[in-house]
Amino acid sequence: GEAELVAAYAMPLPVTVLARVLGFPDEAAPDLARAINALADGGEDAIAGHQAFHAAMRELVRTKRAAPGPDITSRMLANAGDFTDEEIYLDLTAVIAAGHLPTADWIGNSLRLMLTDDRFAASLSGGRHSIGEAMNEVLWEDTPTQILAGRWAARDTHLGGKTIRAGDMVLLGLAGANFDPRIHQAGQPYTGGNSAHFSFGHGEFRCPFPAQEMAEVIARTGIEVILDRLPDMDLAVPEQTLVRRPSPFLRGMSSLPVRFTPTPTVGAL
Repeated sequence: GEAELVAAYAMPLPVTVLARVLGFPDEAAPDLARAINALADGGEDAIAGHQAFHAAMRELVRTKRAAPGPDITSRMLANAGDFTDEEIYLDLTAVIAAGHLPTADWIGNSLRLMLTDDRFAASLSGGRHSIGEAMNEVLWEDTPTQILAGRWAARDTHLGGKTIRAGDMVLLGLAGANFDPRIHQAGQPYTGGNSAHFSFGHGEFRCPFPAQEMAEVIARTGIEVILDRLPDMDLAVPEQTLVRRPSPFLRGMSSLPVRFTPTPTVGAL
């Protein structure tokens, strides 16, 4: 058998979970994924993706205002206080956009490492590393969020021999911080349980822990299930032909084609 693990698996999974939590019907997830992907990759369809994504979020808030349900959007509207519907929909766009693509790329990058790094695959299959440790390695070596754009310095500071003034806009190089040679170098022995990376940010405005936990549950479950269902899968193309997504901020795979041995359905008629 053959499969494409990015478009058919890694991309649909996080957005389907998050869409359901926010109150979207499951059938809305593919369109949401396409819109968010187009927006993040910055291509010719980025503006159309932005418009479609925001239109869907506005409609979600309008629908849940009229008919609340057991979801985050309804809960936020019920406890909105002085917040407007526009402010709530903008908060929700941040939740689903920040949760979907980095988690999808976390799954894809983890599977790429398992399929292309013989040393790591051997340590995983031999029980010397767990799935969780494999995922942690990806956050060090191949973190999905490479650059976080649009942050402003709250106060004057001196960093890396440079002076940053209050109000200066900065790009946070999370991947660069992970490879600071004083703490970590590419190719060094795997870090095991060391989670001192910057992949979720740091300090007051880092990704909140419940969100980190949810992303890990989605990614870990997705990886464990695919390895259980397709235990003998191999990369179907030469490693050097794999292509990264064109996003200037996120690092993920455009595709990850694999081959595997089909398993007959048990009890099929």
